[in-house]
Amino acid sequence: MTDTDLFTPGSTVVRRDVHAGQVWTAMPQRVVADTGHVLTLAYWPGIESLAPITWITSTRTGDQSARERMLTELASQTWTLDRYRWTGTTLLSHFLAGEWFSVHCFQDAFGEPLRWYVNFEKPYLRRPGVGIDTLDLCLDLAVSLDLSGHHWKDRSEYAQLRRLGVIDDYLHRQVVRAQGWAITMLDNVSGPFADGWPTWAPDASWPLPELPADADHVADQALR
Repeated sequence: MTDTDLFTPGSTVVRRDVHAGQVWTAMPQRVVADTGHVLTLAYWPGIESLAPITWITSTRTGDQSARERMLTELASQTWTLDRYRWTGTTLLSHFLAGEWFSVHCFQDAFGEPLRWYVNFEKPYLRRPGVGIDTLDLCLDLAVSLDLSGHHWKDRSEYAQLRRLGVIDDYLHRQVVRAQGWAITMLDNVSGPFADGWPTWAPDASWPLPELPADADHVADQALR
């Protein structure tokens, strides 16, 4: 990778979930920093993204059956995307090159810290000048602000994706290894945890990152 492959701080990139050659989600975000190994992005209320209609329904209504249908649609590649506007929380996200998880810092709408969050997903692929592609594997680790405690989330959804065949034995082995590495990183206070909770907030002058017209089209070119 060369410096020209790095994303410019302040620019907009689109973080997408892609499965079986189709876009499952697309979220425009602001680049905070990019070292080549760690890509740090910001996402805050008001940003419009793409997501499956069943996910949007579940999020707005709390309908768990819609969330289960979302995973069935993922497995059968039959989902329909729609636009939704993010509300409620601001997050600073660290995407680690080659790792099967990313690390996020959630704050409420007033800037008060809420929690650390580890999201297990496929290692991201760069789309030069555009963004990154990955796939959320529906397993998460919620971590307390002082890093003293944590608990697993969405294990039932992960198990459902296993039953549906979205997560095969190979992917499962990678996730198991990643769980161990994430816990080690947490216990050692290393990686994104090393510097403690970041003191930051989106600048009021920042324009909202916008979705490009072709956000739901899978690009041919990608770099690790």
